[in-house]
Amino acid sequence: MDMDKLSNNKNNKGQKMWGGRFSASPNEIMQEINVSIDFDKRLALQDIKGSMAHSSMLEVQGIITKEDMLQIHQGLEKIKKEILNLSFPFSHEFEDIHLNIENRLKELIGDAAGRLHTARSRNDQVATDFRLWVRDYLDNFELQLTELMKALLQKADENTDTIMPGFTHLQSAQPVTFGHHMLAYLEMFNRDKSRFSDCRERLNECPLGAAALAGTSFPIDRNFTSSTLGFSKPMANSLDAVSARDFALEALSAANICATHLSRLSEEIVIWMSAQFQFITLTDAFTTGSSIMPQKRNPDAAELIRAKVGRISGALVSLTMVMKGLPLAYSKDMQEDKEPVFDAFDSLDLGLKAMTGMINDMQPNKEIMKAAAGNAFSTATDLADWFVRKINMPFRDAHHITGKIVALAEHKGVTLDELPLEDYIKIEPKITKEIYSVLSPESSAKSRVSYGGTAPSEVKKQVKAWNNILS
Repeated sequence: MDMDKLSNNKNNKGQKMWGGRFSASPNEIMQEINVSIDFDKRLALQDIKGSMAHSSMLEVQGIITKEDMLQIHQGLEKIKKEILNLSFPFSHEFEDIHLNIENRLKELIGDAAGRLHTARSRNDQVATDFRLWVRDYLDNFELQLTELMKALLQKADENTDTIMPGFTHLQSAQPVTFGHHMLAYLEMFNRDKSRFSDCRERLNECPLGAAALAGTSFPIDRNFTSSTLGFSKPMANSLDAVSARDFALEALSAANICATHLSRLSEEIVIWMSAQFQFITLTDAFTTGSSIMPQKRNPDAAELIRAKVGRISGALVSLTMVMKGLPLAYSKDMQEDKEPVFDAFDSLDLGLKAMTGMINDMQPNKEIMKAAAGNAFSTATDLADWFVRKINMPFRDAHHITGKIVALAEHKGVTLDELPLEDYIKIEPKITKEIYSVLSPESSAKSRVSYGGTAPSEVKKQVKAWNNILS
């Protein structure tokens, strides 16, 4: 079935609004596969918004009378109230949200309802509704990301000098500060916010007025409807306007990247909460217990966020597969564009809310983190750097000698700052007692004063800069 222009002929209740061409009703299975009202009713408010803009334009252009326009608006306002108070009679008989609203409008205002669809097709109607819906969600994600970034910033501000181990390959590498770690995720989520903003800018063009695929012979004003709906301009090609879904693909792609960042942070929370790490605690608000093991406190919220990236990534693949082989312009395959987007955006919305809650709730166990930061010879690089700075040794030679010192300390079962000075001197005679000034995790972190480094002084600078941005 092509989503072509609706007929303006009077329809009896129960007759398909597109049924003038057909002499029999669809097969029951055809009806079942064709109906989309169960999910596209989420576009109801956007559909009403688009219809009000369209009818206003029709009146301004002299295509319908002011009386008809006012009746249409009054009817649409009543329908909006019914939808918001959950009393609207959604029906499978009128397969999608557009026909459900139009049928209800006809019940309320009579024949004037039939004039609403002048110079419009469901093809440009649904494209407009969907863009409006995605745009609303992108705005919502930007607000949620800002709240998450504020939560991360608060934790960073509270922990500019909280020492913890930094990892590569999930092996202790060098000491860092917990505040620095929090700011790393803040930077990631800021890029996500930027991606959503970029996506919004590209999608913010109006398809309305493209009609079925070729435009319309009515003297419409597409700039009027575009401006009324908050779009930057009308889409310049009617074929592209009704068939493009790259705005949804781009939004899903940005959502997928954002969900990946949420998943990575969730993974760290799961690790940090384990008995083997105990780096952080979460309260009962964001943990659950075990049905059989009374001692357990499970980070289920983090685990569920970690899992939701699969749904979001799957939605991106699903819509890509729908669109990859479609010729211009509209094909019924595109009815399958909404459910994956709805599901993915619901998942991301929930994930952002839960992560913000967890970050606000999370408390670092500072002494445990500090102790762990000194394990596994994490200041070995500082030792090598000392050789380079103090005795002008080439770094590769310094790296080799440091490796020998680490091996000796490991053999003796001591940390680098516990190894006696005479053992150092046996390996490198130029070493002095000053070497101990760089071997503690605190001194290691404080020394990383390069821009973007983990030194508390640098973290404080970044916290100040972000406070200015987010305040």
